[in-house]
Order: sequence, then structure tokens, then C-alpha cells
Amino acid sequence: MKKTFVLVVLFVLPIVAYLFFASGVTNFGKLSQLTKNVAELEFSDSTKFKDKITVLGFLGADVEGRKGNAFNLNQKIYKRFYEFTDFQFVMMVSNNTIEEVNALKKELTTLADNDKWKFVYASDEEIKQLFSSLKTDIELDKNNSTPYVFIIDKDLTLRGRSDDEDDGTKYGFNSTLVSDLNNKMVDDVKIILAEYRLALKKNNAERSK
Repeated sequence: MKKTFVLVVLFVLPIVAYLFFASGVTNFGKLSQLTKNVAELEFSDSTKFKDKITVLGFLGADVEGRKGNAFNLNQKIYKRFYEFTDFQFVMMVSNNTIEEVNALKKELTTLADNDKWKFVYASDEEIKQLFSSLKTDIELDKNNSTPYVFIIDKDLTLRGRSDDEDDGTKYGFNSTLVSDLNNKMVDDVKIILAEYRLALKKNNAERSK
């Protein structure tokens, strides 16, 4: 009896555990389309969402106060994925933050190639209108800033989780929490990059026929 119990613990339970966690991973095989028709950056000449996979953040007038969030994102997300084609970080900043943004850019350069960090200057109203177009349950603070960042796909659709185990509908990721970046955002960025890679391979295969 004891031998049977030991065999079950050593061989059967690990297999059951594997199947359980494997089935959980498949639930996130594709990111949900949460909000379509996110507003384009019409007020920017050089940076656009269209045809880019974008991590969108709002530093607003609190660039200095959000430096820690930027460094977390740089270390956990940007450095891992920035070499992928059509991938960019877009940070919305207030018009009067040029010195603070330049200082942040300089610090980010010491950590990684920061070419795909895009800082878009905008008025308070432009920032609010863009944020409103996301249609989330998150709010900007008095500085038009938030620690949350969002994934926007190439067709200007906000992507996320419609059945997250903690948040229900998960619109964005809290860049103050390294756990949120490590445990959820890394996986979701992988998923959307894989989605576009597979689509590209499929299109190339069809053209070669």
C-alpha cells in the first residue's frame, strides 16, 4: 500500500499538475480586443500607432515622479522585446516637460538602446482625449499621469485580458508592480508579437504558392 502511494506521489501527481498548468496557459493563447478605434496621434508628425505594436504610457506632467515606472518598464519589458520589428514604447508627456524628458532619455540610454522610446508632447486636453478613447476603468491623476501602461495593436485596438484571474477585465499593467510586469505583461507582449509573426508567415506562405 505504501509503495503504491509513493508511486502515485512520484509519477501521477506531477503529470496531473503539468496538465493543469498547461491548460491554464492556453486560456491566454490570444489577447482579447478590448477597445477598437483608439485615437491616432494626429497631433504628432513623427510617431503614430498605425502599423506598430505599441506599449502606451502616460507620464503627463509628472515625468520626474514616474521615472521609477519608466525604469521598471525598461528593464522588464523594453530590453526584452525592443529588437522586434514594428515594436515601440510611446509615452505621453505634457508640453512643459522638455527638460525632464531629456534627462530621462539620457538615463535610459545608459541602460539600453532607447531608439524605440517615443516621447510625444501634447496639451492637457489632447492627453485626456487620447486616454478617454481607451475606454478603460482606470483614471489619470491630476498631472494627467498613471502608472498603468497599455498594449495597442497595429490596427489601433487596445488588447488585454477579458477574463483575468485577478482583475476580470485587465485593460493595462501597473508598472509600479514588478510582479505585474513579470507575471502578466511579459506573457501578453509575447502573445501579441507571436500573433503578428504567425500572420506574417502565413501571408508569406500564401504569396509563395
